[in-house]
Amino acid sequence: MRPLKELINEDDSAWPLVKEWIAKSKVDVSVLECALSIREKALIDTQVTTRSPMGAIVHQCAGLLIDFGWLRILGAGGHDRFQRSLPDWNRDRANGFYLVADDAVGGFFAINGGALGDDIRMVYYFAPDSLRWESCKMGYTDFLTWAMSERLNQFYESIRWPMWEDEVKSISADQVIGIYPFLFTTGVPIMERHRGIVPVSEQYSLQFDLKKQLDGE
Repeated sequence: MRPLKELINEDDSAWPLVKEWIAKSKVDVSVLECALSIREKALIDTQVTTRSPMGAIVHQCAGLLIDFGWLRILGAGGHDRFQRSLPDWNRDRANGFYLVADDAVGGFFAINGGALGDDIRMVYYFAPDSLRWESCKMGYTDFLTWAMSERLNQFYESIRWPMWEDEVKSISADQVIGIYPFLFTTGVPIMERHRGIVPVSEQYSLQFDLKKQLDGE
């Protein structure tokens, strides 16, 4: 375990670069603040230096809410709207991958550590409409800039409904909008399906249990 002083690089931090991306973002981005003690602990637990965008985000904020909170980038946690931290969320969940973000309908982004394919360090998306890991064909840094571009709307176009913004703004980043019939089933237009607020941890467990059942495990 590297100590805090070896993880913080004030002279070469990636945070100014992240702030530049936020300033140029094509979608709404909120930076959620939290106490310094929380940020320092999360950085130690993450063991990533602030020279990287991941380490810089963990050291500077609870997390990022993108597109009115539809997409949530994990940071240090400890905010009323975003309690989960990057290291704590991965504890006892990640196995051959590292969860870095999730969305308001139960999609999860992770960095491949070997369990998802041969392309180590690439970002994958666990899609709620297929219950499959899909390669995003980009690393974490490119993922962040993609998330702040107009391509985000294109990516989610098929699983959004009219006035989704109002519903997403009303939930925290530790909750998702559970949709039934499930998104991986066909037949009913998404705007006609039941939608309810569910803890993100519950949705995560449910979807991976369903995946195992469908895979015959």
